[in-house]
Parts: sequence; structure tokens; C-alpha cells
Amino acid sequence: MKTKITLHFYAKSTKVNANGKLPIYVRLTVNGQRLEFSSKKFIEKTKWSSELAKMKGNTEEARSINSYLDMMRSKVLSAEMELLHKEEELSIENFQSILLEKNKNHRMLIPVFQDHNNKMKELLGKKYAPGTLQRFEVTLNHIQNFLQWKFNATDIRIDKIDHCFITELEFYLRSVKNCSNNTSVKYVRNFRKIIKICLNNDWLEKNPFSRYEGKVIEVDKEFLTEEEIQKIYTKKFPNTRLELVKDIFIFCCFTGLAYIDVQQLRKDHLGIGIDGNKWIFKNRQKTDTRSKIPLLPIAEELIEKYSDHPKCINEDRILPVLSNQKMNSYLKEIGDVCGIPKEITFHMARHSFATSVTLTNGVPIESVSKMLGHKSLRTTQHYAKIVDKRVSDDMAILKQKLSIQNLQTKQA
Repeated sequence: MKTKITLHFYAKSTKVNANGKLPIYVRLTVNGQRLEFSSKKFIEKTKWSSELAKMKGNTEEARSINSYLDMMRSKVLSAEMELLHKEEELSIENFQSILLEKNKNHRMLIPVFQDHNNKMKELLGKKYAPGTLQRFEVTLNHIQNFLQWKFNATDIRIDKIDHCFITELEFYLRSVKNCSNNTSVKYVRNFRKIIKICLNNDWLEKNPFSRYEGKVIEVDKEFLTEEEIQKIYTKKFPNTRLELVKDIFIFCCFTGLAYIDVQQLRKDHLGIGIDGNKWIFKNRQKTDTRSKIPLLPIAEELIEKYSDHPKCINEDRILPVLSNQKMNSYLKEIGDVCGIPKEITFHMARHSFATSVTLTNGVPIESVSKMLGHKSLRTTQHYAKIVDKRVSDDMAILKQKLSIQNLQTKQA
């Protein structure tokens, strides 16, 4: 007796999703027995052709979905060939076993990614900074939007992630989301951490990142010159909030502390250094690397200025730091008032410390690296661009040495 097999696709109106779209269902009938399951594709009701059992039109979305349905047809045919080759019965149960792969426990990407973020949230302040969690949450959001854009799906099996998936994700970030090269590469690298978790747990056999070559392009860090720092330092603001933001920014220009580190700075982070003077001893929040920073007179002056501030007393803080968002907002106003043609951000204080305050004035890069709490000199070099003044001073010393040597030669 010949087995009768029919395959039909239809939009299931009883399972409309939150976006008002209908799921496309697959109905396989084998000798009168039915197997129905979702194709994981969704479509607007008006775009579905019941007569042709496919999406109407010739748009990119229509071609993608109809191509996927053709692939489903091929999968049913392959299942039939597999059963015939194994000389197994063409039953609905055997088709179901192959098509839905019931015996395999496939892991999906989104739950794995969300589990990672949930664990990171539990370790805030212990192992991770809030900014790190935010970057991974944004990355997850981008991937969810990418899955909808590329596959019209809400999730994907991790074993279906390949090199093509990664390159398409990067293309999506660059084109659709209009991210810069460095931002796109950083999001993809965040995603790589999730794939590494899958590999370490033996959930994946092959690393889809093995041929990925995304590179971050080095961008010059903008900083303030000594003259610009002096302009801000000497400017008096009648607005107490602007004066406070100015002082905290200047403090970081003379200590190199990042926002989160100055915000967390407490009295027990101050101590006496090897030279008998006051130093800051603090592990960086970002890397947990130890920073040891001798206090310059201006930094000491600002600590003393706010020693009686209610927030400093009640919360055991060195400075009454506002939120990063407010600090950056006020800094733009401060820059305008001081006539500085740069978009000043709080992190620029750290760059300025590395470049204008320390390296320009002859502090060795090894010492700057220690104070910044960097693990390698290469990281410090990204912050600290030697400015023209230092080059000029070094060349002036060289010229003087050469002149003396020439004079001695002539006299000899």
C-alpha cells in the first residue's frame, strides 16, 4: 500500500502574537494522521495567501519567508528519504522524531544570554560595574532585534549560530542601527562571551567566532590642555551646583580617577604614602586593579573644601558626587562659559590627567600607568598622547646637547 503524504502551510489566526502577527504553521498528513507545528515565522494576516499557502508579493520579507517554507518542504522530503533508506515505517511518529528532533535537548540563545545577564546583576558591586551590565543588556536587545529583522524569529538554537550569523549581525549593527566600527565590534565581542560560555559547557561543538576578525580602530582620546584646565579651575561660578561639578572634575584632572571611582571614594581610601604625604589607595571598580595616587596640592585643597559637606559626612564620601548624567550635562555648560571649544565629558578628566598633567610635565609613562591602575602600558598609551609641548621640550634639550658637543669639537 502506497503511503499518502501531504504538506500544507497556513497562518493560524487563533494564535496572534503581541504585534498582531499570525504564526505560520506546518501541517503534515501521513495516511490520514496529522502533525502540526509552528514554523517559528510570523506574518501579517493581509500578506498571507491561503490559496497559494505562501506570503504574497516579492519583497525581501516575502522572499525570505517563502524560501524558508521551501526549505521546510525539502526537510520533509529529506525525512522521507531518510526513513526509506533506513527501511523504517513512514509513520507520523517517525516523521515527528526527525522533523522536530524530539530526542535532542536543544538550547536556545536568548535564555542562555538572559541567564548570563541575571547572574551578572547578582554580582553588581562584587565583580561587575553597573556599566558592564548595561552594555550586555543593550547587546542582548540588539540581538533580539536582529533575529526579528533577519529571521522574523524571537530566538535561535545555539547550534545554528555560525560565521555567517556573526557577520550578518555586525552588518545589521553597522547599517540598520548605524553603529560606528568600534561600537559594532564591541557589541559582537560581548556576544562572543556568551558563545564562549556555550563552548565551555560543551553545548557547542564548533566555535563560530574562529574566523571572526573584527578590529577596534584606535581613536585619539580628547583631553584638555594645561591652559584649559587652568581656565576651568580659576573660574568662579555663582551657581553652587556648577561650582561643585567644576571642583569634582578638576579633582579628577589631578588624580586620574574615573567617575565610578571618585563617586565611591571614602575616607579609608586616603593614607600616607612612601614619601610621608597623603595618597589615594583604591582598587579600580572596572578592573579591580590597585591605584596608588600621590595627592597633588589642588586635589588636597578640594578634599578639604568639602570635608564638612553633609553628604560627605553622612555617607562617608570624600566628595559629594552627582550622577554621571548630571555631571556631563553641567560640564557642557561649564565648557561654554569658559570658552572651551570642546565637548567636555567627565571621562575627559582622566585623559587630561594622563596627558596634560603628568606626561607633558615629564612624569614617566610607567608611573602614570600605575596611578591610572592599568594592567599594561599599552592601555596607558591609548589615553596618553604626548602633546607638541613635550616633543618641543625634548628636542630643545637635544639641540642644546648637540650644540655643546659641536662647540667642544671646534675647541678641540
